[in-house]
Amino acid sequence: MTFLEKPFWWDTTTFPTPDPKQTLPQQVDVAVIGSGYTGLSAARVLAQRGARVAVLEAESIGWGASSRNGGMTLTGLKLGIPTLIQKYGRDLTRRLFAASLASIDCVEQIVQAEQIDCNFARCGHLETAYKPAHYQHYVEAAEFMAREVNHKVRVVPKADLHTEIGSTIYHGGLVDELSAGVNPARYVAGLARAAEKAGAQLFEQARVTEVRRANAAFAITTARGALTAREVLVATSGYTGRATPALQKKIIPIGSYIIATESLSADLARAVSPRNRMIFDSKNFLYYFRLSADNRMVFGGRAGFFPETPSTVRESAAILQAAMISVYPQLRDARVEYAWGGTLDFTFDIMPHTGKMNGLHYALGYAGHGVALGTYLGAKMGETILGDAIDNPFAEIPFPGAPLGLYNGNPWFLPFAEVWYKWLDWVS
Repeated sequence: MTFLEKPFWWDTTTFPTPDPKQTLPQQVDVAVIGSGYTGLSAARVLAQRGARVAVLEAESIGWGASSRNGGMTLTGLKLGIPTLIQKYGRDLTRRLFAASLASIDCVEQIVQAEQIDCNFARCGHLETAYKPAHYQHYVEAAEFMAREVNHKVRVVPKADLHTEIGSTIYHGGLVDELSAGVNPARYVAGLARAAEKAGAQLFEQARVTEVRRANAAFAITTARGALTAREVLVATSGYTGRATPALQKKIIPIGSYIIATESLSADLARAVSPRNRMIFDSKNFLYYFRLSADNRMVFGGRAGFFPETPSTVRESAAILQAAMISVYPQLRDARVEYAWGGTLDFTFDIMPHTGKMNGLHYALGYAGHGVALGTYLGAKMGETILGDAIDNPFAEIPFPGAPLGLYNGNPWFLPFAEVWYKWLDWVS
């Protein structure tokens, strides 16, 4: 199997190219570490309000998960409503869920305000039941969501599932019409241009190697020199590293992999996805898939838990192609043209978190919901740094670390987690 080992989305857009010879400013109001959705959304808000902002990116603009994901802009959180209520109570759960809905509105508003051509569409998402018991859970979940958070979703029995997906392997589904799809690379590139237009300065190849207190500010050392900042926002998600060790110990980097086929015929594309939904299944070791604007099947999953390397990308491509054919036998002859990996940011409670640690502001831990929540919480953190009084329920929940402190940022336990989740999928 021969394919391009890079995100398909990269070939659909042109990223901003900040001047590599531009020197870092000696001092800024806010240094933002990371040029993904969170960092750029925050930089846009801050610069619009007159703050001097430097965005420090270790690679190139949007290089990480923000241009590597499936472009699914989803309602809700990784944890279900009953679990959230058990952990946080009804009132806080309702605010958390409402924020997840507001996050999609936030993306849509930015796309419209900045005229970002990124194929944003409220196409809705479809979750498919891998086992009959999972479908029964959907029935109960739909009733629970309507009652507890006033959010209506539609259950689709197996007999009617053909109207949503051209596959016979699933046992029903759950549709949420409020979710959206987007070309993630075009969106993050547009967000970068919007931040620049507002006055933020973007610096590529500026990996941060040290952040330390310097009187009432922070001294920041990067691969391109040093600067000081009154405030710092850490927006590094799954790529959080040694420069911010306290946060690195809170984040588990997990690999996720995607393949993209050649463009399918219009008839075949309509057959596999009649309503052009964002689709994912009910497994822990899940598959997620959708059509691109040019009718490619973009098919991803946890083919392996480790972050991407050339070897894991190639291994995962073969696994995902076989998985795609198991879902869609009619794609057996569809040529795979792209394969790539990216790194997600999971926390030990599988929840996003924002706040301040050791004087540094942060927003991370999206667990696959970063397109919308990264944008939204980046904007919220920008407002927080500016001193606004805002409603941000994610700042109110505890941010746990590893049990017994048995984690220093090196995810040694991922092979065991992989086996555990595969076992859960088998017995559930």
